[in-house]
Amino acid sequence: MNLNTVEFKAFVPARDFVQSKAFYEALGFIIPWSDNDLAYVRHGDCAFLLQNFHEPAHTANFQMHMLVENVDDWHRHVVASGVAERFGVKVGPCEDQPWAMRDFVLFDPSGVLWRIAQNLPR
Repeated sequence: MNLNTVEFKAFVPARDFVQSKAFYEALGFIIPWSDNDLAYVRHGDCAFLLQNFHEPAHTANFQMHMLVENVDDWHRHVVASGVAERFGVKVGPCEDQPWAMRDFVLFDPSGVLWRIAQNLPR
């Protein structure tokens, strides 16, 4: 039996599908494929599916975690991209967490919470 796993992808909700796609592209993600209901969004070897779906209670409780090599560089990149001003989203400061990660939070235009982090030495 072959039970090897190839990939996991989350279905990220979007209140305004067009605006959400523009937001992720402004952050440097690419969208190699999209139709009216779904978009394949990736950065490097990591990807998720953006869906043209919005249930307020679901979206308000939806979170994504992105593990990166250098969170401070990512924070500078997000701030420099201007997405906070352009899309009216919140970008938090980088903070060392008690769970041995340094991270910051970023909300997308739909209210999805992204926690972008790097591991800290223990």
